[in-house]
Amino acid sequence: MKFTAEQIAEILGGEVVGNPNAEVSRLSKIEEGTEGSLTFLANPKYINHIYSTKASVTIVNDTFVPETEISTTLIKVDDAYASFSKLLEFYNQVKLNKNGIEPQSFLSESAKYGENLYLGSFSYVGQNVVLGNDVKIYPNSFIGDNVVIGNNVHIFAGAKIYSETIIGNNCTIHSGTIIGADGFGFVPNEEGIYSKVPQIGNVIIEDNVDIGANTTIDRATLGSTIIRKGVKLDNQIQIAHNVEIGENTVIAAQSGVAGSTKIGKNAMIGGQVGIAGHLTIGNNVRLQAQSGVARNIKDDEILQGTPSLGYTDFNKSYVHFKNLPKIVAELEELKKQILNQKNGNNG
Repeated sequence: MKFTAEQIAEILGGEVVGNPNAEVSRLSKIEEGTEGSLTFLANPKYINHIYSTKASVTIVNDTFVPETEISTTLIKVDDAYASFSKLLEFYNQVKLNKNGIEPQSFLSESAKYGENLYLGSFSYVGQNVVLGNDVKIYPNSFIGDNVVIGNNVHIFAGAKIYSETIIGNNCTIHSGTIIGADGFGFVPNEEGIYSKVPQIGNVIIEDNVDIGANTTIDRATLGSTIIRKGVKLDNQIQIAHNVEIGENTVIAAQSGVAGSTKIGKNAMIGGQVGIAGHLTIGNNVRLQAQSGVARNIKDDEILQGTPSLGYTDFNKSYVHFKNLPKIVAELEELKKQILNQKNGNNG
């Protein structure tokens, strides 16, 4: 899809300096701009690139005045970075605005759906599913029986949504994500053979949740695994059965939360963090990358390490750990001096 500089300026409320009919069909970094691309200049560090860029159109702050001749058409705005972000959002909306039911997809006769449904090829929508308006289900996706999905939800290719899952409005679920698989529930008998505990609960995902690629969220044994509104989950995260994650909490990649743990609001959890089961993690908690959490955490705590320590205590301890060989050598030297002094006194 092509846009002219004039059309873009109208979207952004900017002023064109140069050719208003310059056309663009793709986005680029300013140092990698080519003919037909749109870029932006916000950081003064990159100002030299505007004189050499081949991009057809460049968004700049309205205070920018070129020192020498430039070939790119300018769109002057109040804030180039914010305007480019707005344009990215607009571009994404246009790109993802698919509609219709493609061939070789399956939509159950008992399923109900709203306006502007997109159902990609080789996708499956089961019995009694309810889909809101502007739901986009990309190819090779699976939506199990009795699933309820709100408005403006994007489910990207290859995602699997098991039965009874409830998803709110304005959610994004990326490729390979699995929501509602059985929780890890097994009971050993006297011979050490494990029997499966039926997992008959579901998963509830509230509004404005983003779930990264290949993340898994297990259904509850009883009741619900709950992801509260505004939560953002990175790629390759494991959320176990009966976990609850509070509003606007963010979790980075490769982290895992064991069963029945409750995480509060506005927590920030780094990559590769492991959280044990049946814990309570407070509001506004910060867990640094690769922390191992095996105890309850109060509101506002910042932790790091395995087992996790207070962030300041960890940093102080780590300084000593780095100096451990030197400290041991000094202790050995002190030991020798004490022994020599003792032997001298005895003589």
